[in-house]
Amino acid sequence: MTRDIHIADFDYPLPEERIASHPLEQRDACRLMVAAPGEEPREAVFSDLPDLLPADALLVANNARVINARILFHKETGAEIEVFLLEPAAPVDYALMFQANYPVMWHCLIGNAKKWKKGNLVKKLSIDGREVTLTATRGGEGSNHLVTLAWDDRDVPFARIVEAAGFIPIPPYLNRESESSDLSDYQTVYSRVNGSVAAPTAGLHFTPRLFARLESKGIERRFVTLHVGAGTFRPVKADTIGEHDMHAEAFSVSREFLADLIRCKKEGRPVVAVGTTTVRTLESLPYFGRMAARGLSARSLDQWTAYDNPLNDDDTVELLQALADRMDRDCENVFTAQTSIMIAPGFRWRVVDAIITNFHQPQSTLLLLVASFLEPEEQSPRLWRRIYDKALEEGFRFLSYGDACLLFH
Repeated sequence: MTRDIHIADFDYPLPEERIASHPLEQRDACRLMVAAPGEEPREAVFSDLPDLLPADALLVANNARVINARILFHKETGAEIEVFLLEPAAPVDYALMFQANYPVMWHCLIGNAKKWKKGNLVKKLSIDGREVTLTATRGGEGSNHLVTLAWDDRDVPFARIVEAAGFIPIPPYLNRESESSDLSDYQTVYSRVNGSVAAPTAGLHFTPRLFARLESKGIERRFVTLHVGAGTFRPVKADTIGEHDMHAEAFSVSREFLADLIRCKKEGRPVVAVGTTTVRTLESLPYFGRMAARGLSARSLDQWTAYDNPLNDDDTVELLQALADRMDRDCENVFTAQTSIMIAPGFRWRVVDAIITNFHQPQSTLLLLVASFLEPEEQSPRLWRRIYDKALEEGFRFLSYGDACLLFH
């Protein structure tokens, strides 16, 4: 059973020098490992992508934008306190949050929390030549904290506050501080929607020139939004994945996108997901479609639903259409929900036909996702390991700023 999978079976040696600390100067010049069950992995270059994808493919990417989520405050004693914004608490809606010109509340991690037992934290900002004072007030205890952020200029929206106050939260495994270059390097060229605390890194390799070549080949592209949370870096500490709690992430898809996806699946065209965050969004949709078909209005998906209550022989297009029909009835142009979906060996894939992704950390849930995609049932056992062994032997660069894979199943 999926719950009994031992995470130790998904380990591999990753020397620190193989972790790319910075991206290549030319984004689409990175190396690309191409793999499919029944074939030996082969190397290409990311800019070859237009020639590697089927001409009728639908390319789907995550347009979430990373915010400057790490905010440093200094107490009068000189103690440094870091407030790491995780997800909105009030308002909960991401769009409303970044438009807000009034005090807002966030779920946060607090660095050096013992030094902030009482009182407010204050930070002076310069925004468009005006001095703005940002104040942080600490709330509840627990694994994360509620922090209220207020500022003294109602003409300044929160988007500008966080832009001026914080800095980009690069992954901890890069083992370095953020640099000015990360402000652009750690964003996709198509990032639009503020809210993520980590980049959808498979998309970092795309360039406007590459998109133009894809378009010339007839390959359509569409966007979804999934706000990547800090949980994406959380290691699996349990022996079996059944004991691991998946992090929840908020996503949204437009009614127009859903119509395009339904049309694509009806026509039998391949859906290519750019990154695991796009995968999580797309593979969650049929389950929300089943809820809609049953008249349920739930907006969250449990991590074990795909295994405890599988879709079995339900038609994917019908499920997607049920979700679209509910949106029409409710006059919704955008469907927003949260997903904690666990994708691991034993998962039945419904929507995605190919994945563009980076090389993931050992013993991670993202590596489980890759293994699940490559090894349905008993096909190509341990293909993921052959891919990673080859990448290590041939000098590929790993993790967020590293090289990429194009995977088919």
